[in-house]
Amino acid sequence: MKLNQVKLGNQGLIIPNIGLGCMGMTGFGDADMYGKTDEKEAIATIHRSLELGGNFLDTADLYGPFTNEQLIAKAIEGNRQKYILATKFGWEIDDNEQVTWKINGTKDYVKKSVERSLKNLKTDYIDLYYMHRLDKNTPIEETVEAMYELVKEGKIGYIGLSEVSSESVKKAHAIHPITAVQSEYSLFERTVEEKGVIKTLNELEIGFVAYSPLGRGFLSGNIKTMNDLPENDFRRGIPRFQEQFFHKNIELVEAIENLAKEKEITSSQLALAWIISKGIVPIPGTKRRKYVEQNIEASKIVLSESDLQKLESIVPLGTDTGAPYDEFSMGLLDY
Repeated sequence: MKLNQVKLGNQGLIIPNIGLGCMGMTGFGDADMYGKTDEKEAIATIHRSLELGGNFLDTADLYGPFTNEQLIAKAIEGNRQKYILATKFGWEIDDNEQVTWKINGTKDYVKKSVERSLKNLKTDYIDLYYMHRLDKNTPIEETVEAMYELVKEGKIGYIGLSEVSSESVKKAHAIHPITAVQSEYSLFERTVEEKGVIKTLNELEIGFVAYSPLGRGFLSGNIKTMNDLPENDFRRGIPRFQEQFFHKNIELVEAIENLAKEKEITSSQLALAWIISKGIVPIPGTKRRKYVEQNIEASKIVLSESDLQKLESIVPLGTDTGAPYDEFSMGLLDY
């Protein structure tokens, strides 16, 4: 089975209509992002994804930090040209490999970051390079100008932004055409739609990549109680999984599962097919071959207008399922 290919933006980047989010394949500091990690299985998952046509990998220097990019380097060794690599910069990481929890979009930091990512990925070019978050103390024009210089130097192919407002997109796009914006988007998280960001991207012919397309795992149907989350799992600390939202969200998932059963697919596949039907590229994260196979199968599912209406009636636009981050991280989004 080969994946459908789609244009991401209008600058020439062609990718499969579903990608592979690699963040959960490595831990972060002392914590695991989504339960225990297994390097061997993670690498096997990347290889299986490629076999099925899923060659669009998403990572960031923050993940680890650096260990995620290094894992990908191991997985793609000898086959670099077969993969489309996307990574990100912006969360400041000092020379001791410590995250400072500041955002840095200065020209000097952009150049420093790309050299580190090239080294960690063991490559001489990055296909798609994202500004991970907006540095509110540095004009976005300065950041994108620095990224444009990287394009001219051949170190990156295309420029991306993450979690930015329509206003920021327009400012950036005026400096150099933006190929993609990546933000959280799922049946449980549609802020970019509510704020008009998707409308802006469509008008400017900029691609949209959806991270956490399964609502941080909720939409998989595998989480029924808090005990289903590993003890060290970072999700235990975010509002969406707190008591005031948890039980309501479970009810929504059960309704989605019922609709999926009618179609003889999983709730994850239904949630991903809904995103793809909108012309958006989801990058579900997984570290297991079983799930990458299921996710890629979802890219072939065609939903009728009736299916889409039923789904949207279960979780209408504006439904509050709880914030996806803690208060500090929410304050770093550009909305």
